[in-house]
Amino acid sequence: MDPIVEAALKKWPNVPHCYGWLALDARGDWYMRDERIQHAGPFPQVKGSRITHDKLLGFIARNYASDAHGAWFFQNGPQRVYVQLEAAPWVWRLQPDGRVLSHTGQEARVDSVWLDEADRLFLVTDLGLGLVHSQDMAQASDAIESGQWTMQSTTHAALLATHGVQLDPQPPAGAPTAST
Repeated sequence: MDPIVEAALKKWPNVPHCYGWLALDARGDWYMRDERIQHAGPFPQVKGSRITHDKLLGFIARNYASDAHGAWFFQNGPQRVYVQLEAAPWVWRLQPDGRVLSHTGQEARVDSVWLDEADRLFLVTDLGLGLVHSQDMAQASDAIESGQWTMQSTTHAALLATHGVQLDPQPPAGAPTAST
């Protein structure tokens, strides 16, 4: 977490959490979802505005984490902005040298490989559960066919439950929330 974020948390510890305003799609792209977009439909059917600003993407990446209930968030100064996930909290990019990188640029070590009922390939790593980017499926197939990875089958719901991931975090009943 950025030092400026830690300082803001100490200075303003009781800022209400924000829900529904930030989303991560299955390709590792971040989306802002203002009130108009939220009313237009659920994520990912209505995505919102794709975030492309490099410094903002870096700030989100450095301050992306999960809470004890499996809800993922971006710590934006003193405010926790919960993230709606299309498939998983991580999107994996397979590198030509065999490394696995997250959509935030962190390197991960693969523990297990899973295919769900929609033929999506998930990796469980030391960082957690994530989806292999669709552009990297040929490389993933090579890793499976060569015996580097052993694939198992499951359902998406079972993967989420096993790894304690919430796709659409909601505020606890009666909890104050921020509108921006």
